[in-house]
Amino acid sequence: MKRLELGYVNIKDVQFADKSEVRDGVLYVNQEEIKAIVMEDETIKNVSFDIARPGESVRITPVKDVIEPRVKVEGPGGVFPGMLCKPETVGSGRTHVLRGCAVVTAGKIVGFQEGIIDMTGPGAKYTPFSKLNNFVMVIEPVDGLKQHEYEHAVRMAGFKVAAKLGELAKELTPDEVKVFETPNVKEGIEMYPNLPRVAYVQMLQSQGLLHDTYVYGVDAKRSLSSMIFPTETMDCAIVSGNCVSACDKNTTYHHQNNPVVADLFEQHGKTLNFVGVIITNENVYLADKQRSSDWAAKLAELLGVDGVIVSQEGFGNPDTDLIMNCVKIEKKGIKTTIITDEYAGQDGKSQSLADADPLATAVVTGGNANEVITLPKMDKVIGTLDYVDKIAGGHAGSLAADGTITAELQVITGATNELGFNCLSAR
Repeated sequence: MKRLELGYVNIKDVQFADKSEVRDGVLYVNQEEIKAIVMEDETIKNVSFDIARPGESVRITPVKDVIEPRVKVEGPGGVFPGMLCKPETVGSGRTHVLRGCAVVTAGKIVGFQEGIIDMTGPGAKYTPFSKLNNFVMVIEPVDGLKQHEYEHAVRMAGFKVAAKLGELAKELTPDEVKVFETPNVKEGIEMYPNLPRVAYVQMLQSQGLLHDTYVYGVDAKRSLSSMIFPTETMDCAIVSGNCVSACDKNTTYHHQNNPVVADLFEQHGKTLNFVGVIITNENVYLADKQRSSDWAAKLAELLGVDGVIVSQEGFGNPDTDLIMNCVKIEKKGIKTTIITDEYAGQDGKSQSLADADPLATAVVTGGNANEVITLPKMDKVIGTLDYVDKIAGGHAGSLAADGTITAELQVITGATNELGFNCLSAR
C-alpha cells in the first residue's frame, strides 16, 4: 500500500518583504535571498522578480514553466527527485503544498512555443494560472548561451526557487490534509473484487531538444514505457522541460496537480479500482512510436485492467502515438478513453487530429487551439512583448500598435490542456 498525505497551506497573497516566511496566508519573499539562489548559475546574467495577482491588469510573457512550491515533510525522497536531490522513490509520507500560488519562469524566448498568461480580461478565462498568486522570475541568459542551455538554466532556477519557498511551509499546520492510498495489485483485487480495474496511460512529451519531460531526472525519451504509483506523480516525480505550444503543454504545475489522477482517486473504491499509472513517451521516429505503444499496451494487459484513460501532450506528430496507444490497448480487449485537444482550423471545420482510427470511439477534447481570440492591452507587462508575433499561434501583426494581441488560443498557457486542466471542451 502506497500512502501519501498532502498538507495544503492556503496562500491568499504574495508580497515582497525583508524576511521570507508564510504568515496568515501570505507568502512573504525576500528578493535578495532568492536572487542569490538563482545567480549561483553562471549561465544566468540577471534575474528580476515581480508579482502577478488574480484580477490585476498584468500580462506575463513569454512564459516557460509554472511550478507549485512544495516541501517533503515525512517519508523518503525530496521535492523534484533526480533534479534537486537523489532520485529516491517518492509518493509516500507527507508533503506540504503552498496552494494558491506558483513560481512562473519567463524571460527571453527559449523556443518559439512559449506562452502568455493574462491575469484579467478574456485571456484570463482560458488559463488556470490567472487564478493564482504568481511569483514571476524574468531570467536573462549570458550572451551567446545556446537555447538548450538557457532552457536548462531557467528550468533549474524555477525548481530551486519553488523548493526554497516550499520549505517555508515545512513546520506549518496545513489548512487541509488529503490522504491518497494505492494498494498493490494483489491488495486491490482483494479489496475491490467487484469494481472495474482502471489504469491511466500518461503520454509524456519527448520529441527531442526543447521537447522534454523528466521522470526522476531522466529524459523520458531515454526510457521505455513503465509503471509508477499515481502518488509519485503527485509528489513531483515528473517535471516539465519542454517548449511545445503553450496551450497544451503540461507545465510542472500540471504534473503536480494532474486532474486525471485526482479524479480517478476520487472514484477509487467507489465506482472503480484505480490500479496505477503507465507512463509512455512520444517519439519522432516510427520505430520508436511502435516500441513505446507496444509496451504501453503490454503493461495494460499485464495489469489485467478493464479500462484505461489515455492523455496526450502536444499535437500533430504525437497524434500518431495517441492513436497507436488507443488501438493497441483496445485490441487487448481493454476499453479506452482518450483525452486530446483539436487543431481544427480557425473556423473549426478541419480534421481535428493528424491521425484517427475507428476504434477511437471515446474521446474527450480540451478545445480547438486554432480558435482566434483578441487580448486587450494590459496596464503592465512582466517579461517582454518582443516575441508575441513569433510564438506558436501568433503571426506577423498579432501585436497591434495599441497593445492589443490577436492570435490563436495556442498562445495562452494551458488554454487547451490535454489533461483537462482547463475550461474548454466540445460535444
